[in-house]
Parts: sequence; C-alpha cells; structure tokens
Amino acid sequence: MRTFEKQEDLNKTIMKILNRSLASLFFIFAIFFPAAAQTTAERIAHLEAAAKAAQGSADNTWVLLCSALVFLMTVPGLALFYGGLVRQKNVLSTMLKSLISVSIVTLIWIFVGYSLVFSDGNSFLGGLQFAFLDGVAGEPNADYSATVPHQTFMVFQLMFAIITPALITGAFAERIKFPAKIAFTSLWTLFVYIPLAHMVWGKGGLLSLSGQIPSLDFAGGTVVHISSGVSALVCALYLGRRIDYRNEPTKPHNTVFTVIGAGLLWFGWFGFNAGSALSANALATNAFITTHFAAASGLLAWTAIDWFQRGKPSVIGAVSGAVSGLVVITPAAGFVSPISAVPIGLMGGAGCYFMVVEVKKFFGYDDTLDVFGIHGFGGTIGAVLTGIFAMASVNPVFGESGGSVLPVGLLEGNSSQLLNQFAAIGVAVGLASVGTFAILKVVDLLIGIRVTENDEITGLDTSQHGETAYDFGGFNEKTGSNEIEVEERGEIPGRLALGTE
Repeated sequence: MRTFEKQEDLNKTIMKILNRSLASLFFIFAIFFPAAAQTTAERIAHLEAAAKAAQGSADNTWVLLCSALVFLMTVPGLALFYGGLVRQKNVLSTMLKSLISVSIVTLIWIFVGYSLVFSDGNSFLGGLQFAFLDGVAGEPNADYSATVPHQTFMVFQLMFAIITPALITGAFAERIKFPAKIAFTSLWTLFVYIPLAHMVWGKGGLLSLSGQIPSLDFAGGTVVHISSGVSALVCALYLGRRIDYRNEPTKPHNTVFTVIGAGLLWFGWFGFNAGSALSANALATNAFITTHFAAASGLLAWTAIDWFQRGKPSVIGAVSGAVSGLVVITPAAGFVSPISAVPIGLMGGAGCYFMVVEVKKFFGYDDTLDVFGIHGFGGTIGAVLTGIFAMASVNPVFGESGGSVLPVGLLEGNSSQLLNQFAAIGVAVGLASVGTFAILKVVDLLIGIRVTENDEITGLDTSQHGETAYDFGGFNEKTGSNEIEVEERGEIPGRLALGTE
C-alpha cells in the first residue's frame, strides 16, 4: 500500500514538472514566435528587393551596352560602310555626314526631342514634360520599363534617332552642300522622325500597341528604315543625278572599308534589335538570334542571285545582302521565332536585290548608295512579314481582360494585324515623303541644296572641307587636292581627281 502511494506521489510530481515545462515552453513560444514570423517576412521582403535590384542592375547594364553598340553602328560602322562605297574625292565628306549627325541629333534630343517622343501628348506628338531632360533621372519610367533607369532608356532611344538621318545621307552623297546637310538633318529630325517615333513607340501614339491602329515595330522598321529610305528617294529625285551618273553603280573607292563597316553594322545590330527588349531576358535572346539568322539568310540570297546573274559573286553584293536581312528583321525581331527569321531574311535579300539592281536601273534615279532599295523597300518588306509571322508564343502583346492571350500574326489567325501593318507603312511613307519634300524646298530657298558643277567635279572633300583622304605626293596648291595634270590628254580641263573612276 505504501509502495503504491509513493508511486502515485511520484507520478504527480512528474506531471507537475511536465505541466510547468509545457507552460514555460508555451510562454517562450508565445513571446518569440511573432518575432520569428516577423523576421521571416522581413527576410522574404529583403530577398524580393534584392532580386528586383539584381534584375534592374542586369537590365541597366544590358541596355547601356546595347546603346554603345547602336552608336557603333553610326560611327564608325555606317561612316566606313558609306565612305568605302563613294569615290575617293568624296570619302571624307561622306564620313563627316554620319559624324555630324551625332552632334546635331543629340542636342535636339536633349532640348525637346526625347520629350516630344516619349512624354504624354496626343496621337501624333508628345508634350514638353521632359524638355531639357527635366524629370529624366535614375528611376525607371514605368510607362516604358519597370527596371531600366529613365536616363538609360533616354540614351538608348537617342542612338536610334542619331543613325536614322545619317542613313539618308547615302542618297545624296557626292553632290549636297554641307550647310544644307546640317539644316536638312535638323529639320528632318524635328518634323519627320520625332512625330513618327511618337506615333509608333510613344505612349498614346496612333500606331503604338495601345493606339488606335496597333502596329508591330519591335526595333524600327517603320520609324528608322521606311522613313529614312523613302526620304532618301525623295532627296535623290529632288537633287537629280550626279553629273557623271551612268545609270549603273559607281565603283567604290575602298571595298575593304565597306566590308569592315558592314561587319560593324552587323555587330551593332545585335544591340539595335536585342536591346529593344529593354531587359536581359528571353525576349532579348530571341531578338538576338533572329537578327543573326536573317542577316545570314539575306547575305546568302543576294549572293546566290548575284552569282547566277553575273556569273561571279561579289563582295559588295554579299554585304548588301547582309544589311538587307538586318533591315527586314528589325521590325520582326521580337515577334517572330528564330526559324521564321530564315525565310524573312531570304525574302529580304532577294527583294532588295531586285529593287537595287533592276528597278533602280529601269527608272534611272540616282540613289547614290541605294538607301531606298535596301532600307526603304527592305523596311516595307519587314513590316509586312512581321504581320504575317508574329507569334504570341514569342511575344504575347495582345490579350483580353481575363488574361487570355490573343493571336498576334496572320499565321495565327489575326488577319487584321496585316491591315494594321499596311496602315503603319502608309503613315510612314506619307509623312516621310511630304515632310522631306517640304524641308528640301525650304533649305533650297534659304541655303541652296546642290554644290556647283565645278565643285562636284573636283570632289566634296576639297570643295566643301579643303581636305583630302589620301596623300600621294601630288598635292595641287591651286585646287587644294591630289591631282594629276591631264591637259595634254584632253580630259577634264586642267585636272583629274585620283580615284574618280
């Protein structure tokens, strides 16, 4: 009996100890668990903030790098590409036309250009909210990117604005006054490029994805290539043919320059197209790959046709085909699959060859460096093909309020998109042609557009800038150029510029 009582007392003692221990544990748990939970929530929030900062840092680095690549396309890429294609007596003048565009467009962009494109306005033009870069700082502009700083977005878009009027210079190379070139570039940027860029890329723009006519232009098919190409044709027709134009291509003075320039354009185009994703993500990868595939396909198409037609493949034809492929894929790069880029590039190379070689010869217009044939016509082909091959699986830009994704291109069943693409082409062609003609008229009345016959024969390097690209030891103090006296041979009276043939 006593043993039983002892056992019962022991059990009670153990239970008291357990109860007190559980109470202590409960007390500790009640005090510290909310703090532990709060710490976990803070840690999660901290991790999310760190991930967002890392993504923003990666996106900022990528877009800044792409900005540098697009700048490289103009100088030295386009400068070398165009400079090698013209004759020796005009190489410096041609290269300077690309270089001067950097300064002119940059200042316009700082003062009003960026604001008129990317601030709130109407369907055709933005406002002055960001004039003189007021409010353009390190925080992202949520209307265009959630992670890229506003300043980075601004400078990336600036590089597009710089190269576009520089492309036009290939049409009137070897015969335009340099002051007229400066005036034309300034006015064209203000009255053609800026309104069109706002309509396509600006918030509330007529042709933007949220506008009345939602068109697809990932990196500048309408804004850059159609606008510059059509304007180039208007310039070529307005200025007329060069004095010695023979309705056939003028032999380039330095094909090596042109090949190097084409390589730099190809390299920079990765930034041009892939950077337009505005993020270091899968869409940028898609745009990078489609850019390369289309360029390779365009090169192959032009070379094959050239080889068949002439019996020999040409280097100039090969690089022209590559650039054609790059132009055609520009509006489509972020909307089509990599495999679709191959037929797009092939059609671009073949179409631009036909325009440059056959159509230009038939009509006889003097587009010196085939800006319209490659950029104008190539951009048009690209805009149409974008409306055909665009896929929601690549870039689901259209969707319903419920979250369901809608088809994007014709092959997916969205036939209305092709109509939107033609509408965008029409707006770009109309604005570029009418605006360019009006600007040429104004500049011609105020300054005069074309150099004198004597200056054109001598070459723009000497007549416009007092310089020569190469010194062969035959400098003529009277004319300021490297020339050989040929009076006894009855050629151009008193002189024959080296490398003009």
